[in-house]
Amino acid sequence: MLKDLVELVRAPAALTVPGDVLAGAVAAGDLRPARMAGLSAASVCIYWGGMALNDWADREVDAVERPERPIPSGRVSAGTAFGLAAGLTAAGLALAGRAGGRSALATSAVLAATAWSYDLKAKNTAAGPVFMAAARALDVLVGAGDQRRRAWGPALAVGTHILGVTAMSRGEVHGSTPLPARGALGATSAIAVATIGRSGRGAAASGPTGLAATALLTGLFAQAVGPAQVAAAREPSGPKLRRAVGAGIHGLVPLQAAWCARAGAPKLGAALAVALPLAKALARKVSPT
Repeated sequence: MLKDLVELVRAPAALTVPGDVLAGAVAAGDLRPARMAGLSAASVCIYWGGMALNDWADREVDAVERPERPIPSGRVSAGTAFGLAAGLTAAGLALAGRAGGRSALATSAVLAATAWSYDLKAKNTAAGPVFMAAARALDVLVGAGDQRRRAWGPALAVGTHILGVTAMSRGEVHGSTPLPARGALGATSAIAVATIGRSGRGAAASGPTGLAATALLTGLFAQAVGPAQVAAAREPSGPKLRRAVGAGIHGLVPLQAAWCARAGAPKLGAALAVALPLAKALARKVSPT
């Protein structure tokens, strides 16, 4: 049963979540360990809740297209999935309030509402990718607390990346046109340029070491996601798009790490990047998509 629940919530994919909070916290200049740990745990709970709700909402479609998933295969009941989604979301909000106070709780509540709106209403509409992108951008702002203005850079970078990834994900089963993959590839290029670019307080805070680490981690981000996006743009089949989506999810880690380095925490960025090979290894056991 535990293995089935792990698959339901895509548990290993949560390794990409704490980096959102860390990027926001570094940008805001609030690196208290207990706060970062609590808010990271809160965001992981909300993420897992969203994954469970996603499969609950898709259970009828998955019965046809992906019958091996936990709900249509009968390994997890629909009621259990919905209850888990609600419980994890509530736990996430409680942790956010405990670790970050009213400001983090308010942003986390908007994040949770955005995730639930995506799963229950927006996912199959034109606005679906925008909702998913907004959710990940909000996750960065959770880490920034009441200093949200200082975290707009990493929030926009993460949100733009996820916008492209989510647009590609719509063709994971039946394939698509080259347009979504080309759009994601263009977003990757724009994000890389914006991340490395020297401007404002963030670049000054990073110093030579931070700038070098930012460039290195940004290059890792581009290398992690770019080749799969190029392949999907050339041949937008279901398998190629699934690989590009998986690479895009994992590519969040070096992107978050690069923004940590850019804002003056290159050691934290380097430590965060260590999660990338672990996330890839775990993805071979539990699919992140």
